[in-house]
Amino acid sequence: MSKKENKYKAVKIRNKRASFDFALFDDYTAGIVLTGTEIKSIRQGKASLVDTFCYVHNGEVWVKNMYVAHYEQGSYNNHVERRDRKLLLNKREICKIQQTVKQPGFSIVPTLLYINDRGLAKLDISIARGKKEFDKRETLKEKEDRRQMDRVVKKW
Repeated sequence: MSKKENKYKAVKIRNKRASFDFALFDDYTAGIVLTGTEIKSIRQGKASLVDTFCYVHNGEVWVKNMYVAHYEQGSYNNHVERRDRKLLLNKREICKIQQTVKQPGFSIVPTLLYINDRGLAKLDISIARGKKEFDKRETLKEKEDRRQMDRVVKKW
């Protein structure tokens, strides 16, 4: 493994609120159409998936409100920080996503932004349904129970 590959694998930007606010069902990996300064900024880890969502428009999937910071060495060619970015998926996947999202309560949520082995930016998206308040409390309780079990196991 070369230094270049190792550097790319270090970039993993997660949407931590996604699993807390939504029940996640189907997962897809999509490529992203980016400009030169955007990919450079993502490779430095300067991006965020907070308040990000996806939608289908004219048979294409778009990610909206994804934050990618300005590239420091970018001059007048710098990009807009929060613009809509096109996702690259197969037609079959897009049709399946579109049919699922048409049902009430379902949406498309980005969960992970990373750089793959070839140096390309990839976005993991999930079909999700919003959780109710009692579901969130149940998730917190399960998390606390797992922590307590781990503490007991480590003591012995």
